[in-house]
Amino acid sequence: MKRDVQLNKAIIPQEWDLIVIGGGASGLGVALESATRKYKTLLLEGADFAKGTSSRSTKLVHGGVRYLGQGDISLVLEALRERGLLRQNAPHLVKNQSFIIPNYEWWDGPFYTIGLKVYDLMAGKLGLGPSIHLSKQETLEALPTIRKDGLTGGVIYHDGQFDDARLSVNLAQTIIDYDGVAVNYLKVTGLIKGDNGLIKGVKAKDQLSGNEYEFKAKAVINATGVFTDEILQMDEPGSAKKVVPSQGIHLVLDHDFLQGDHAIMIPKTDDGRVLFAVPWRGKVVVGTTDTLIEEASLEPRALEEEIKFVLNTAGRYLTRPPKRSDVRSIFAGLRPLAAPEDDSKKTKEISRSHKVIMSLSGLITITGGKWTTYRKMGQDTVDKAAILAGLKERPCITENLSIHGYTKNVDLDDHFYVYGSEAKAIKTMIEKNPELGEKLHERLDFTKAEVVWACREEMAVTLDDVLARRVRALYLDARAAEEMAPEVARIMAVELEKNEAWIEQQLLEFGQLVKGYYL
Repeated sequence: MKRDVQLNKAIIPQEWDLIVIGGGASGLGVALESATRKYKTLLLEGADFAKGTSSRSTKLVHGGVRYLGQGDISLVLEALRERGLLRQNAPHLVKNQSFIIPNYEWWDGPFYTIGLKVYDLMAGKLGLGPSIHLSKQETLEALPTIRKDGLTGGVIYHDGQFDDARLSVNLAQTIIDYDGVAVNYLKVTGLIKGDNGLIKGVKAKDQLSGNEYEFKAKAVINATGVFTDEILQMDEPGSAKKVVPSQGIHLVLDHDFLQGDHAIMIPKTDDGRVLFAVPWRGKVVVGTTDTLIEEASLEPRALEEEIKFVLNTAGRYLTRPPKRSDVRSIFAGLRPLAAPEDDSKKTKEISRSHKVIMSLSGLITITGGKWTTYRKMGQDTVDKAAILAGLKERPCITENLSIHGYTKNVDLDDHFYVYGSEAKAIKTMIEKNPELGEKLHERLDFTKAEVVWACREEMAVTLDDVLARRVRALYLDARAAEEMAPEVARIMAVELEKNEAWIEQQLLEFGQLVKGYYL
């Protein structure tokens, strides 16, 4: 997957069947659905793949236990099915994660056990494991760092856990495997309309070279998540908002705060949301919050009250309450919630179900949804887009489509497991040049070889691309990412044939960025 190759394919004069705006979860899902149906597909991403919300999730592929409590049965059924399909289609990135709900009231045990048995039944043959009630002693053995005072027992259940940005890269690669074209840093700046007012293409600007292009298409799909309204304003200036951004933050702690392999789920916090503490790549991700945000941003920042909320809530349930100095990284993401017709609804009450909307100009917009249902979002969107564009009807094959890198029976103790079938090629690089096997930082396991691979095979063009989304260092240990940045920049400069001025500029930009990721 090389950017110059993809860009050259994109700018060949032609009419695309579908142009997809946005390279996050929803855009990648739509473009993959389109490409696998053999429609001529072009995906345009204004920054890097998953630069926004799609790299900032709680790292869960889940049905949504809290939606079951809200009575949103259809969403839970859909999400549980999609969870199972994603586990089948990308086993190198999605794993079975056990969660324990600690019980501190006498009725917690039977209440959550019954509810989670229903959750299991809804998953059917795609379930990941049965829910089981645990005694107090069993809960303490499984969660050695949980608060003992008042503990009566626990309930264990299963959901999926994944690496969101790595999946994004693999989805982009899969789109290309099926003859689609996907380009990052090619930002849509306008919509092209014919004399009849119908959309017939887009204008875009290369954020690296400054070159501007026009692309023609039979249909254009707005799959930009929290930035949906920006594209809608290009189409109909002054139109009503379709998306309500809600911010969730996550604190990353060392694994010592959990010690075991089980995640913790606290079903009711002060703000009415659930709180998760999930093992992830040798760390623990703790979150999340639910804060209404006025303006969407590619780099949202955690608010002080959110930080205090997560620390205080986690501190109530852990024997060692986390302090600010324990936080290795902090990241914020924005949920692209579909705007409710009832303004009185709180964001946590807004359904995560997706909607496909068509404007008078023919612009198709996909709103709402979440990572777990990205594939179904793509299927529903392309079903409607194909009709609008007058494309030949073709069946959906993504339900059982192996994602690029597909490998069964991965060894989770192997640092390179997230590369799936491509891990062998990276290890071969290291065998030929042992220096590439050197770690980039003593606190993290990422190697020089992964930087080279990101540049050669994964369309990484900035320090942020590599340290945030290809090797995840920024999200695991922000200060370590800052310390390894000069070495990574030098490796990238060799691979991308850049000069010293480029290195200095990248270090300056990343140095400003990284300060938002530690306290």
